[in-house]
Amino acid sequence: MAYLEQSFDTRFSLQFSPRSFLVRLGRREMFVCRDFRQRAYRVNPILDCSTGVQAGHLEMLVLKKWLIILSKASW
Repeated sequence: MAYLEQSFDTRFSLQFSPRSFLVRLGRREMFVCRDFRQRAYRVNPILDCSTGVQAGHLEMLVLKKWLIILSKASW
């Protein structure tokens, strides 16, 4: 079962992003928002994957616009 939430933790530093949402699927979380960071490296135009800000996170940048963060649920 998926749970949608609008209140975010500060662990992503993106809680004030107006177009963002968090989906919990069992023990996993998927956080989706618009990317606002300036990257110091050349980004793949379709899909760019990297390790997240915290350990155990995976960040996927889709079409240089949407940031998807996959992680374990913290509850």
